[in-house]
Amino acid sequence: MGHTLALSESIENLQKNRRRISADANKLSNDDRSAHDWYRFVLSYPPHLVRDYLNSLPISHDQRVLDPFCGTGTTLVECKKLGIASVGVEAHPMAHFASSTKVDWKVDPDELEKSAARVAAAALDQLEAEGIIDDPAPPLIAELPPRAKLRTLSPEIEKLLLTNSISPLPLHKTLVLRDAIRSKAEEGYRSHQLLSLAKALVTSVGNLQFGPEVGVGPAKADAPVVSSWLRLVKQMADDLRVLSSRADVAAVVHHADSRDIAKLIKANSIDTVITSPPYPNEKDYTRTTRLETILLGFIASKRELQALKRTMVRSNTRGVYKEDADHHVVAEHSEIQRIAEAIEARRIELGKTSGFERLYAKVTKLYFGGIARHFAELRQVLRPNAHLAYVVGDQASYLRVMIRTGQLIASLAEGLGYEVVRIDLFRTRLATATREQLREEVVILRWPGKS
Repeated sequence: MGHTLALSESIENLQKNRRRISADANKLSNDDRSAHDWYRFVLSYPPHLVRDYLNSLPISHDQRVLDPFCGTGTTLVECKKLGIASVGVEAHPMAHFASSTKVDWKVDPDELEKSAARVAAAALDQLEAEGIIDDPAPPLIAELPPRAKLRTLSPEIEKLLLTNSISPLPLHKTLVLRDAIRSKAEEGYRSHQLLSLAKALVTSVGNLQFGPEVGVGPAKADAPVVSSWLRLVKQMADDLRVLSSRADVAAVVHHADSRDIAKLIKANSIDTVITSPPYPNEKDYTRTTRLETILLGFIASKRELQALKRTMVRSNTRGVYKEDADHHVVAEHSEIQRIAEAIEARRIELGKTSGFERLYAKVTKLYFGGIARHFAELRQVLRPNAHLAYVVGDQASYLRVMIRTGQLIASLAEGLGYEVVRIDLFRTRLATATREQLREEVVILRWPGKS
């Protein structure tokens, strides 16, 4: 496995090497804002990374790109901007909705604005009838309506949210606006308006804060909802006026498990893969988007949340279930087994006994087993000489035992018949627990066309 573990520190074919390791390497630039910024995971990789690899890998405009963990659609949006057909797979319903909407550029921007104005008027009329001002002057904020008159969520649904992630009055306004969108917006414009509401929830309406983890900041007694949402819809319409020339470039998003990819995509139809799977750590990816997922109605119960987690590669202990079996796939991989054993030995040494800590070793094996299953399925949809770029990061979340994710993913792919071309350094980041610099890398593979 010699060349698999050799790291390539220089990336000759990237356009700007200096941005790989800078603090801004993962940020969205102003030039990239259109469509990408309609709604975006805080941890999404940047569009410039997709462009760099589309330029360096052998891809032409008559070929097709796949993102099997497409999240909120960074790869798909960037491909569409460049006139390249693409397809994505995403298990999370909120992320699938976002990526599907972000590549729908056939919406008439003028009609979108007119529709949004009608929705806003309906929502404001209802709020005013209830004695609520959407965007009050500061002295009026203290004059809140009685809490008993405000709409709330059912206790079962409220338990799924982070406590205090949205205050009572902004929640009431959000529910009024959401229902106005559902009832007043024409079908062709509803998705774009709901996506703008999702962005408003996490940027200005709710109490969430985003750092290494999602958290709850100071509670807002009130926040503009309809006006904030309407501003985002207008920005979306402005983007569509520019993007409409690329509206016919194909971009399809499947709501499905990436470990079952051969059931979704035609055999031998993919030329390039650019993606970023989840990393093995304690980040619950369903938690990061919980507020908008719940309020837009994609999850309505704990059972539905658990069903969602079962469709995702296991990457954290909050998504592990008794019937999980992906760890058997990597039972013969000595390095993965060594890491799992080291994690369990460290747990015993430190006397850690919580239910989650007891699962650290197992979830590590489940994660790499799920990735191996994905690579095995993926072979069926790739054309010979297809090239793949996987953005992954080192992790030390499990009791500070280092997991070299890029090297292990490369090893798994090589064992399944892929050629490891190189491993590029994208950037470094500071580990929260250890304060060490961890590598975030791009694993470059080639599928030769035979198992």
